[in-house]
Order: sequence, then C-alpha cells, then structure tokens
Amino acid sequence: MKAENVITVRNFRKVYGSFVAVDNISFEVGRGEIFGLLGPNGAGKTSTLECLEGIRRADGGSLAILGVDPTRQPRRLTDLIGVQLQTSALPESMTAHEAIAFFCAYHKVAPRHDLIDRLGLAEKRHAQYSQLSTGQQRRLALALAVAHRPPVVILDEPTAGLDVGSRTELHAMMAELRADGTSILLATHDMAEAEKMADRVAILLRGRVAATGTPRELTSTGAAFTKVSVRTENDLLRQNPVSFPAVAQHAAKEDYAIYYSTDPGPTVAAILAYVSTQGDKLVDLRVERPSLEERFLEITNSGGAK
Repeated sequence: MKAENVITVRNFRKVYGSFVAVDNISFEVGRGEIFGLLGPNGAGKTSTLECLEGIRRADGGSLAILGVDPTRQPRRLTDLIGVQLQTSALPESMTAHEAIAFFCAYHKVAPRHDLIDRLGLAEKRHAQYSQLSTGQQRRLALALAVAHRPPVVILDEPTAGLDVGSRTELHAMMAELRADGTSILLATHDMAEAEKMADRVAILLRGRVAATGTPRELTSTGAAFTKVSVRTENDLLRQNPVSFPAVAQHAAKEDYAIYYSTDPGPTVAAILAYVSTQGDKLVDLRVERPSLEERFLEITNSGGAK
C-alpha cells in the first residue's frame, strides 16, 4: 500500500525579478520518510524550503503540508512543522532552559527539557545564547524544532558545525523520529549523510529536478564504476596484471590490485577463479559501490541526469 503523502509539491515555481530560482518542480514526501533535497549552491533548495515554511510565497504551482497551504494557513502550519534553519538566532540573554520553556508554551505542550540533556547541552542549560558555541546553538535549534513533536520536520544543513558525537546523536534522533512516523525534509551538502539517512532524494540543478529516487537507485544508474580491490598472499595480481570481464580501468595501490568494473559479478568471479588456478591465496577482497557523492558530481558536472 502506498504511503500517505505528507508533503506535496506540484509544479512549484519561484522567481525573483527576472531570475527563475525554482522552475516547475514536483515531489512528495511520505509519512515516516526522510527525503533529502540535494543540490549545489543556487540550485533552489532554500527557496523551496522557505515557501514550504510559509516564509515566502510561491509564484506558481501548489505546496501543501498535510493538506495545509503554507501561505494561506500559516497558523495551522505552525503546529504541523518544526524547522531548523541553516542560520537562526535567539535573544542573546535567553538561556537554553528558557528557550525550551518558551517554545513549548507557545505550542501549548509540556516543556521538553529532556532534549537539552539528549543533545549534550546539560552543562549549558543556564548559559546565555550568546555564550553558546556555533555547534551548541545549532543543537539548541534542533531541540526547539522537535520540542512540540510536529508531524513534519524541516532540517536545513542540520549537522553543519557539529562534532562527531553530536552528529551521531542527531542521526539517531532522526531515525527515532522516522520510526515514530515523523516525516523529515533534509537539505544537506553532506552526501554521506544523505546516503546514510535519506529514504529518497531529489537532486536540484538550476531550479529543476535533475534526478530523484533512493540513494541506491541513483548510484546504480550512473556511469561510475564499482571498485573491486584484491590482495593476495603472493601478490599475484599486482605483479602480473590480467584482464578480467567488465573491467574498464585497472590500478595498483599499496598491497592491492584495483579494478573498476561496470558489472562486478563477472569481474569478481573471474578474479577468484584466476587466483585459485594460479595457486595463490586470497587475503582480502573489497567491493565498493559508487557513492552518492560520485553520482551527484556526475549529474551536476554533466548538467543533468543521464
């Protein structure tokens, strides 16, 4: 059964004077789905998010979050979404404890001071906002975004400026939100983050959708090769380069013979058979699929999906 669409974008268009920032794009985000919105600077990501958040008005098409038009029904939208902006600020003298209490009171929910502990801000609970580091301010912004348990969370570069521990905690929280049925729209430049966390992604390029699908679908349709790295006991493959099926390029690095394959199945089978017949012994074999970052660069450098 098809999941309910919580966010719907249809033929959306946004212009600034003569500049077309977003040109007739469409996508949906299902309930309990993490949807990645990717693209280089100027691709239209921020304009799309701002219109979904009700900050700006669309110049064409339609936008809806749980059936609510962001610009026509802003008060209803407020309770439906939580937003962590790429840049945000609170009054300099406000403490993290006060910020949580204030935002929860606005949404008429009990204070979620547990989020302060969860996001590593316990020692800064009573520190003023101006005394928090950039990473701590971003963690507080995330806590405020999810404090009222909205069904939709919009995250704009959520891990920028975070240390490894905070990034790990954020990803764990995102996974929990998804498991609870929360839909997350994630705009990020971190391709590894998108590949790890997103169920589906859309790549924007010059205001248009250049590609969309699951990370695995996108990486499997590009021209990038699968990397097969082989190390043997007698260093056979490094000393005697051999041609194998579906191999487009061959290289050697440290103790490994490396093959870039268009079809890793036949390649690996042939390598294993050759090593066995030559009396050598396999020490290590690694098969690495093309990454989402490689596919992203391929799409953006070529001007669109192939």
